[in-house]
Amino acid sequence: MAQRIATPSPLPLRTDCKVPATPDHTGLAACPPAGAVAAPPVCGQLILALPGVHCAGCISGVERALRATPGVREARVNLTLKRVTVQAGGNVTAATLIKVLERAGYAARELDPGVLATVEHDRRGRDLLMRLAVAFFAMMNVMLLSVAVWSGAQGATRDMMHWISAAIAIPAVIFCGRPFYASAWSALRVRRLNMDVPITLAILLAVATSLYETAHSGHHAYFDAAVTLCFFLLAGRYLDHRTRASARSAAQELAALEVPRALRLTPRGEEVVAVRVLAPGDLVRVKPGGRIPVDGRVVEGQSEVDRALMTGESLPAFAGPGSRVSAGEVNLTGSLTIQVTATGDDTALHRIADLVAVAEAGRNNYTSLADQAAKLYAPGVHILALLAAIGWWVYTLDVRVSLNIAAAVLIITCPCALGLAVPAVTTAASGRLFRRGVLIKDGTAMERLAEVDTVVFDKTGTLTLGAPEPADLDRHAPRTLRVALGLAQASAHPLAESLAQALCKRGIRPARLAGVTETPGYGVQALWHGQPVRLGRAAWVGAPPPDVTATCLRIGDAAPVTFPFIDSPRPGAAQVIAALKTAGKHLILISGDAQGAVARFAGDMGLTEVIAQATPQQKARVMAELSEQGARVLMVGDGLNDTAALAAAHVSIAPATALAAARAASDMVLLGRDLSPLVQVLTTATRARTRIQENFIMATAYNVLAVPVAIAGLATPLVAALAMSASSLAVSLNALRVK
Repeated sequence: MAQRIATPSPLPLRTDCKVPATPDHTGLAACPPAGAVAAPPVCGQLILALPGVHCAGCISGVERALRATPGVREARVNLTLKRVTVQAGGNVTAATLIKVLERAGYAARELDPGVLATVEHDRRGRDLLMRLAVAFFAMMNVMLLSVAVWSGAQGATRDMMHWISAAIAIPAVIFCGRPFYASAWSALRVRRLNMDVPITLAILLAVATSLYETAHSGHHAYFDAAVTLCFFLLAGRYLDHRTRASARSAAQELAALEVPRALRLTPRGEEVVAVRVLAPGDLVRVKPGGRIPVDGRVVEGQSEVDRALMTGESLPAFAGPGSRVSAGEVNLTGSLTIQVTATGDDTALHRIADLVAVAEAGRNNYTSLADQAAKLYAPGVHILALLAAIGWWVYTLDVRVSLNIAAAVLIITCPCALGLAVPAVTTAASGRLFRRGVLIKDGTAMERLAEVDTVVFDKTGTLTLGAPEPADLDRHAPRTLRVALGLAQASAHPLAESLAQALCKRGIRPARLAGVTETPGYGVQALWHGQPVRLGRAAWVGAPPPDVTATCLRIGDAAPVTFPFIDSPRPGAAQVIAALKTAGKHLILISGDAQGAVARFAGDMGLTEVIAQATPQQKARVMAELSEQGARVLMVGDGLNDTAALAAAHVSIAPATALAAARAASDMVLLGRDLSPLVQVLTTATRARTRIQENFIMATAYNVLAVPVAIAGLATPLVAALAMSASSLAVSLNALRVK
């Protein structure tokens, strides 16, 4: 049960039990390999997640290692998605490739291609870009033809220019304006208005009146205005799309995390089967290092289970006969036989995915500034155009004149500037923050971030590096360190691996040990100079239980030695917390870790409101309660147990070392280890919101000035085109001030 701590105690030593999967990327043990079973021979496509890749060197290193593997025909890394797609045959399995990559220094885990096959590629982006290019080509050509008309061409020359313009403009607006027509029709079908309704009406009326004028040798045609309108609006739509392009469904990432195959035990022996065919009561075996594929009860074997992704607990939990385990947890040291109690949609992992899906749906209800403006703008423009048409028809009794005036009103007031107001600023702000190590994934994230008054931090892997480091090694005798290294190198336990790495870096040589054996869930024992030595849990070694994360060593009959571990704060964590306090933000630390560890860390960081031992459901519930109280919450987290809270928060940020599902659930990703850019993010968000509001004011002022001109009948095609272009350019230049 979650526990809220009012006054944290002073900090002694504190740690987590995650270790870096590679020397260069701390915190990546949050995404351990999923080599739960040796799969049968696979001929076709395998997809592996690569949480640690971050540059071109990583791409070439991964691809080179995989292509050198017998049976691999092709390997392609997608740096954006942090995945590699492998075309292989023969006896190549995911487990084989994971081991190859681990030897090359890259953490990897298998993803289910069946789940990821539903991910839609960026067809919409390519479609918008193609239409934008066509609109630009048509606009330039029609503008060139219009120069002759604006220069005073008369009679047959003017008519010829108009007909050529029509031949270029009509196919262009039919093709390029399709996104607006589809959106407008969708709105009208349910009897509502959106920004695309006046856009569509303006384009169609402009083309219709222009054709009529051209057929009757009229002096003015609006073909240039129609294609210019399409171009600027498509530019805004494409900019908006690019800011959202990297956002993917967190629920889908969670589903892909599920182990696709399991090792089922039958009277005939072991068999590899798809997890979906398992039923309650089946027995499955999970080998050390494998991700548990089902919820179940351990019936045989002893091991330690890493539950950090599911619960945020920093210490591995002992698992023996009778212990309950959940899908998504990682078996660390010993082989376990598990009786299945739940699979598929009934597992705890799937329940978290459901929480994320619900939270994502709730966030989609946010109404952006552009949508708020559209609610007032669309009906206002229609009313003005209708009144102008009626007024001129009453005054002149000429339908042709009144329709021309109505078209002019729609064209000159068309929301090019409004359409660019938000995406232009968001794109400029995104570029600024990307150079400072922050990736913006959602188009409305900057608006929502500017409204934040409460910041909720996860602890393990977020405010800390999530990697245990042994402390005070200098106080131990050299022979103690040598024995400790010899034992630690024989264990797969995260603390043992961290201790071994630290001692090797100091140049310590391992002692020569005999009869080394590991007891899963307890530790490693051996003989050294004829006397027994043990490294592991305090009770097993015979040491008093420590009040910090530690592993204990006993040599013969000597007094046990304790090796405490600490989890270092992320660079910039203390500065960010101090800056947020100065800015008047309400700060909360929420963690699935034990109460004492969380309280000590909070005391060191100066945080006074702390919630410990929180489950994923409780974290999401805290977000909901804060939202009901009117708080605008920024959630910063990295683990599977944070995904529902990240999706439920008003806005969320995850570090690059976070689980892929956590990154997908968040609106922004910190690309480096340093948390300092968080302060810059909040400052830039406030500035960006100000620029968006200024753009709306400029667009409104433009319309206030342009409408009388259009209603008065003074808006020639030249005036309309220049006015639209000037307003759009002004908005774009103002957006660049964010940089």
